Amino acid sequence: MVEPGSPASHPPSKLHSFLLQAKAWIAEQPRLRLAACVVEISFCIALATCATLYFRYSRLIDSHLRDGAFHDAVNIYAAPVVISIGDPITLAELAGELHATGGSFHESGGSAEIRAPRAGEQATRVFISGNRITRMVSRGKEIQEVSLGAPLITTLSSDNKDHNEDRKSEKRVLVTYDGIPPVVIRAIVSAEDKHFFTHRGLDLPRIVKAAYVDTRDRRKEQGASTLTMQLVRGLWLSPDKLWMRKLAEAMMTIHLEREWSKEKILETWANQVYLGRQAAYSIHGFGEGARMFFGKDLRDVTLPEAALLAGLVQRPSWFNPFRHTERAKERRDVVLAMMRENRYIRASEYEAAIHAPVRVVSDPSRAASAPWFLDVVNDDMQAHDADEDPVRDVYSTIDLNLQRAAEEAIAARMQDVDKLVAKRAGKPGPRAEAALIALDPHTGEIKALVGGRDYGRSQLNRILAKRPPGSVFKPFVYAAALNTALSGAADVYTPATQVADTPMTFWSGGKPYEPENFRGEVFGTLSLRQALAKSDNVAAVKVAQGIGYGAVVQMARRAGLNDEIRPTPAVALGAYQVTPFELSGAYTVFANGGMLVKPSAISSLRSRDGAVIGGTGKQAHQVLDPRVAGLMVDMLQEVIRSGTAAGVRSRGFTLPAAGKTGTSHDGWFAGFTSQLLCVVWVGFDDYRELNLEGARSALPIWTDFMKRAALRAPYRNAREFRMPSGVEQASICTASGKLAGDHCPETRNEYFIAGSEPGKCTLHDEDAGESPIVSESVVE
Repeated sequence: MVEPGSPASHPPSKLHSFLLQAKAWIAEQPRLRLAACVVEISFCIALATCATLYFRYSRLIDSHLRDGAFHDAVNIYAAPVVISIGDPITLAELAGELHATGGSFHESGGSAEIRAPRAGEQATRVFISGNRITRMVSRGKEIQEVSLGAPLITTLSSDNKDHNEDRKSEKRVLVTYDGIPPVVIRAIVSAEDKHFFTHRGLDLPRIVKAAYVDTRDRRKEQGASTLTMQLVRGLWLSPDKLWMRKLAEAMMTIHLEREWSKEKILETWANQVYLGRQAAYSIHGFGEGARMFFGKDLRDVTLPEAALLAGLVQRPSWFNPFRHTERAKERRDVVLAMMRENRYIRASEYEAAIHAPVRVVSDPSRAASAPWFLDVVNDDMQAHDADEDPVRDVYSTIDLNLQRAAEEAIAARMQDVDKLVAKRAGKPGPRAEAALIALDPHTGEIKALVGGRDYGRSQLNRILAKRPPGSVFKPFVYAAALNTALSGAADVYTPATQVADTPMTFWSGGKPYEPENFRGEVFGTLSLRQALAKSDNVAAVKVAQGIGYGAVVQMARRAGLNDEIRPTPAVALGAYQVTPFELSGAYTVFANGGMLVKPSAISSLRSRDGAVIGGTGKQAHQVLDPRVAGLMVDMLQEVIRSGTAAGVRSRGFTLPAAGKTGTSHDGWFAGFTSQLLCVVWVGFDDYRELNLEGARSALPIWTDFMKRAALRAPYRNAREFRMPSGVEQASICTASGKLAGDHCPETRNEYFIAGSEPGKCTLHDEDAGESPIVSESVVE
């Protein structure tokens, strides 16, 4: 008896009967039975393959997720920004500084309440009038200065897929999801993946549509990659179109969607996406893109700018707004239309945006902060063992305010150089190049570094290129001469020692050497002070011959200049090549009381947990007696007071300063205050003659830069140079260079290392029957 409700209680359905008949028929057909087995086995193999691939690639992703998508990225920070009473700044600029350091800014009237990062609840009220800081109040007390924190310059990382150790390959400014404005998010999803927030990694309807269109049109026209798929491909896979790569991409996409939130995926995509190249760098991420193209923070981009950035992703080089403005605008407008279609913007906003012109920064190389300096930092980082102690944060020495001042000074004054060079040549020619390095003479910290006029056109860092320094080398000749007062030499040289500027032939290695001055002038008999101030070439070689060319070379090498400098007559005139980087370090010997300080670009290296794991630190040692250094500083001040660098004063720089011009193939100026040392070079890359004195090429750049630097503390607080103990002042006869007698008609004060003063002048004594011979004090 059949139970009610059992299967036998109802007749089989037509579909069930059909399936039973089909199964019986297949069983009677050997070939079909074999095909069914093959299909079943293939399905099982495909399922097992997918499972294996999913397991394999999910483990690969998990290993990367533990460290983070940008686990090898290195954040490079500038020196902390310090603002002081009297600093020139507007409220908008102050807000920009706070944005860069991660602080907060709240404006009210003519003042602003600011909070620096990691300052807790402590706030500072900054009052600004006439675009200058007039007062600062913190916790009810007047203060003179406050640190805003260290601004992030950039984030460098190597290629994740190739494990390339060259961190110059990718450049980005990392942003968080909260730091991406809604207008940018809407532009991204409209242009790249409008179902991003609803699909689970694979947009199946979009894939089917793309396949249909491609099949219909018989060409690859439609893209079906979601943002997650693009991210997986960009981080871990190659761009080829093999089926195994596509299958791996699908498996990894599914897994990543399970592990990460949509916000995390979009944030990482926005930091990873490729937006083109700028000089030696690949530009990745919307944060770097906003700065590179618009010179602003991503949080500040407008609707048209957001659409332009999102549109670049499709073909960055083709739509590059620097080179193809019209293409970029057309693509931007397509994205804007998509945003309107998706109801992210109103019709009025769309109309206003499509009529907005494409505005990008005029010079993309300047939008990237301190590119040549970053190259130096990157080179210095190679000396650190990253396998032992991975670096996460690099705190550099660069002062971004001084960096901007250096770039602006070169841009402004090199236009004058171009005109002078063209005038002398009688026709326009190739542009001369320029380089500038500025550092703290007491610590060696590099505060500004510009290696050329246009990083986008040439990445050659001329700060590290060897060129003959010309007369900026002469201070090392005179320092070696003044050192005779302490070395026990038979002939003692002082600033008052006289040298005859009469042309003569010097011999070296059997070959004659006949120096002459820049315009062929002959000045007669000069004191060492006058010879340096006038940059007299014949006098410099005579002094070098008198003390021995070897002594000059030894002095140069103690000051950190290279080993290629040779003891020949030409050494006195700076014929042997040095780099501006070397020269800047060598000049710290004068500016730092005889102490040589090596230039450094990195203050500290920190690991992921914030521990200090390295840094160049201050590398200094005494190479020159402080008394000799004091005399040299005073003589170099004379160069600015009355010598070849008098243009420093006529151009309006009034702070106490010392320096030296140089003219060889190129133009040079090296000079310093008590707070800042700067070396400027101007010349041609192909080594042709500049035919322009250092006083008319490099000096104007130096002066312009130092005037801009002097607007900010502490550089405006340069002190008068002080003579060290052991140096005495005495009155001398200007005619003989000896201590002034009772009847000397012209006298002046001169400094001497105690015990090195010359004898008393008797040239003008009325009782002397015959004028004494004074050639013993004159270097012939």
